[in-house]
Amino acid sequence: MTIKAFGTTASDAPLIPMDIERRDTRENDVKINITFCGVCHSDIHTAHNDWKNARYPVIPGHEIVGKVVEVGSTVSKFKVGDVVGVGCMVDSCLTCEACLDGDEQHCHKRATMTYGSPDKVSGGHTHGGYSQSITVREEFVLHIPENLDVKAVPPLLCAGITTYSPLKHFNIGKGHKVGVIGLGGLGHLGVKFAKALGADVTVLSRSPGKEADAQELGADTLITTDKDAFKAGRGRFDFLLNTVPVPHNLDMYLSLLGRNGTMVIVGAIEPFQGLHSGSLIGGRKRLVGSAIGGIAETQEMLEFASKHGIVSDIEMIDMDEINHAWERVMASDVRYRFVIDMQSLKD
Repeated sequence: MTIKAFGTTASDAPLIPMDIERRDTRENDVKINITFCGVCHSDIHTAHNDWKNARYPVIPGHEIVGKVVEVGSTVSKFKVGDVVGVGCMVDSCLTCEACLDGDEQHCHKRATMTYGSPDKVSGGHTHGGYSQSITVREEFVLHIPENLDVKAVPPLLCAGITTYSPLKHFNIGKGHKVGVIGLGGLGHLGVKFAKALGADVTVLSRSPGKEADAQELGADTLITTDKDAFKAGRGRFDFLLNTVPVPHNLDMYLSLLGRNGTMVIVGAIEPFQGLHSGSLIGGRKRLVGSAIGGIAETQEMLEFASKHGIVSDIEMIDMDEINHAWERVMASDVRYRFVIDMQSLKD
């Protein structure tokens, strides 16, 4: 089936209208007409080939919300008319140790990502949510709770689970002092989830002007990255959620952790500028990484968000505004995520 989409053909080319093919619905598939799609910085990194693994044309988008329009004969969890979501993955082996543990994102045979992965069903490579529809196997489709503002849900399917998963994995809750490093698309949701889990939350930012925003999102305080503030904050935190998307000096932030403290990297996948082993040895500190979450955990995150009224702070755009929106993302000029009204693509 041929549908409309927006994508790019080269690392230095703008996004333009395209026609792409979607497979016919198989017995275990759910076909979804996309109503809203979030804009993630990973979309830009992939399209610009920053990670040297792009397959063109790139049709980005892995924060997808829409309505079910067709289900396969064996599908039991979804029906036509359901409001559903698709995040960063659309397939995995489902049989390896990681998949059986609910960590499909770490599938030993490699998960099929929503865009840019080899398409094991149709051949070629997968295309994402900057498109009219998507067809996904049932196991990788998510129920969207009815009480959430559907327009502001898409970023939960990437930024939301990326911040929720490590907080849950390390059992963050009441009595913990949490620092969220960076107040952007990831960080603002990290603040909301950490606060809803009961933690005392501090935003760590280069910009003192973000204090009002931090408090509005639920943070208890803000610490700037100047030397005096860092000196005063040494040993203060149990847990740091590091959402900064560019290389930076880790030693500086590790100094803020108390004994047995943990810093989780969720933002950058480039080499870091500084890390001295003494920053970890002193205080028996941990430095770990985390990437999105499994499907069951993502559904758990959506239910938690439903219970606590958590969605992303968004700015809605039309499809033909996407190139300008990407420029603004790269300039950190959005509070805090763009979401595309996909009706504008149909129109």
